Amino acid sequence: MGMLVEGVWKDVWYDTDKTEGRFKRQESRFRNWVTADGSAGPSGEGGFAAEAGRYHLVVSYACPWAHRTLIVRRLKGLDAMISLAVVDPLMLERGWEFKNRDGGTADPLFGAETLADLYVKADPSFTGRVTVPVLWDKQLGRIVSNESAEIIRMFNTAFDGLTGSTLDLYPQDLRSEIDALNARIYDAVNNGVYKAGFATRQDAYEEAVTALFAMLDELETRLSTRRYLMGAHLTEADWRLFTTLVRFDAVYVGHFKCNIRRIADYPHLQAYLKDLYQVPGVKETVVFDHIKRHYYMSHPTINPTRIVPLGPVLDLDSPHGRESLG
Repeated sequence: MGMLVEGVWKDVWYDTDKTEGRFKRQESRFRNWVTADGSAGPSGEGGFAAEAGRYHLVVSYACPWAHRTLIVRRLKGLDAMISLAVVDPLMLERGWEFKNRDGGTADPLFGAETLADLYVKADPSFTGRVTVPVLWDKQLGRIVSNESAEIIRMFNTAFDGLTGSTLDLYPQDLRSEIDALNARIYDAVNNGVYKAGFATRQDAYEEAVTALFAMLDELETRLSTRRYLMGAHLTEADWRLFTTLVRFDAVYVGHFKCNIRRIADYPHLQAYLKDLYQVPGVKETVVFDHIKRHYYMSHPTINPTRIVPLGPVLDLDSPHGRESLG
């Protein structure tokens, strides 16, 4: 894992000495928005109008943040409208790389070898972590956004005039509740597993893992009486949570030491996970081979042997019994 410094790649790990053993995630740097008419969005510049074939999405099947965008792209019927490239699951000395093997792809834009090459094309003096997802504008030759939370909202509405989609994952009447719950789940769960896994001090780890399981306990109670986080309406909040839950027992329990309980030990969370996994089109976006190889082989400070465990056996296709919940 590394980063760009003034456009030059440096193979450096996170500096947790400066943060008392705590993992601090870098904020996304490209924050423009695709809109239906090209007007400016909530941040960044205007000029990114929704057009078929104009945009290109770069993801890792391993990354939960990128996984969100894959799911919404699929659910909103944008597969044929927004092209896709998939980086190799191994993120080693050169960061994310393009390799046409085992489900990964070559870079169809420039034949770039690494994702860092695309960042430098967008900004030759870029300084920061090189992360997925990346939404690229093929017309202007630049990055629109590398913020997954905002990309899924672009996908939710910007292209509806072209696709005729009526699916709304961020309905107006639920937005304040979705935003509030997203913020809590992000801090304690989505980012919480990383805060536990990348902690380099015992107190930092215990702080993160305690908050993580307190939130999972709360979500277990919440989902005991409602099918989805917002009740009967499936929203972006569910998909943001799903991408962490689906990796939890396979990776976070062992690799990140989030082992107080498994998701399989929570009856309602486990059934909810199966319910979302079985939504048409979703399971095809879940690639456990990439997920496990990435985590267990890309973090030598956590797993220096790079041995990938064979288990666990996950049962996500059996009946979930949540259809009757409101």
